[in-house]
Amino acid sequence: MKIFVLKDNKKESWNEFVHANPQGTFFHLAEWKDVIELSFGCKTYYLYAEEGGVITGVLPLALVKRPIFGPVLISTPLCVYGGALGDTKELEEAAAKKAQALGVQYLELRSQTQSRQDWPVSNRFYTFRRALSDDNEENLKAIPRKQRAEVRKGMAINLQTSVNQDINIFYKIYAESVRNLGTPVFSKQYLKDLITIFGKSCEITTIGHQGRALTSVLNFRYKDQILPYYGGGISDARHFSAYPYMYWKVMERAAQEGFKVFDFGRSMEGSGAFSFKKNFGFEPQKLSYQYHLVKAQELPDMDPDSQRNKFLTDAWKLLPLPIANRLGPILYPVIM
Repeated sequence: MKIFVLKDNKKESWNEFVHANPQGTFFHLAEWKDVIELSFGCKTYYLYAEEGGVITGVLPLALVKRPIFGPVLISTPLCVYGGALGDTKELEEAAAKKAQALGVQYLELRSQTQSRQDWPVSNRFYTFRRALSDDNEENLKAIPRKQRAEVRKGMAINLQTSVNQDINIFYKIYAESVRNLGTPVFSKQYLKDLITIFGKSCEITTIGHQGRALTSVLNFRYKDQILPYYGGGISDARHFSAYPYMYWKVMERAAQEGFKVFDFGRSMEGSGAFSFKKNFGFEPQKLSYQYHLVKAQELPDMDPDSQRNKFLTDAWKLLPLPIANRLGPILYPVIM
C-alpha cells in the first residue's frame, strides 16, 4: 500500500470510493478541495491510499493559517464531517507526520466515530439525522406537538416558499443572523464558489411573508440525503414561526423528491440550535472529533461559555451590521 496526494486525474476515482463507502459523506468529496483552495486560499493535502492501482482509503486535509492561534491541519474545515475512510490507520499516521512536518498546533479529524484510542477526543458536538418517510403526513407527525403547531401556524398565515440558487437574499439574511449570534460571516464569494463547483447539489430555500423574506437556508443534496447547512433569519422570523416552517418545507420537498435521510448537521450540546433540533424530533448522536497535538498542549477551547469566547461573541453582537459584514470575511478563516 502507498499513500499519495490527490491530483486532478484521480478526483473521479476518489469520489467513486466516497460514494461506495457507507461512511462516505458529502464533505469527503474531492470538490471541497477546490472550494477550500479557491475561496480561502488554503493549502490542501488530500491523501489517499492505493493498492494495486485501486484506491483503498481517503483522508481530506487542509492547512488553516490562524494568525493569532497558530496554523492547524483539519479534516475538513468548513465541514461538519471529515476524517479517514477505508484504510484509516495508515492514512491517519500519514496525516500525523504531515502535521509534524508543517509544525502546526494540532491535527483535527472531524470524525463521526472514534477510530483511535491513542489520540484525545472531543465529544462536544452532536449530529442530528433522521429517516424520511415517503408519506409527508408521517413526517409531519414525527415532529413533536409543540413544534408541529408552529409549522401549522406558518401554513395558516400563508408563508411563501421559494427554492433557487439566488445567494443575494440568502446572504443578507444569513449575515444578519450570525452577527446577532456573535459570529463572523463568510464572504459572498464562498457561496458563489459552492454553487459553481457543486452545481445542482446546492439549493436555497427562502421563506417570506407578504413579499418580505424572513428566513433562508442553503441545502446540500447528496445521495439520498438532504442537508440544510447554512440557515438564518431576521429578527421578526420567530414571530411568524418561519424557522420551523422553513425546515418543514425543506423536509417536505426532499421527501417528495425521494430523499430518505434528513441531516440537520452538527450543534454543540447546550446551544440553542441543539435544543431546536432535539425539539424538532431529532435524537442527538455524539460526534468524535479526534486530535493529534503537535505544538499545542491541550485541545482547542470550544466552550462558548468560556471567558474568552463569551467576550468575543458578546463584542461581535454589538458591531453595526455593515462593519460586521466587512470584517467577517477577513476573520472567518480563524473559525472555519
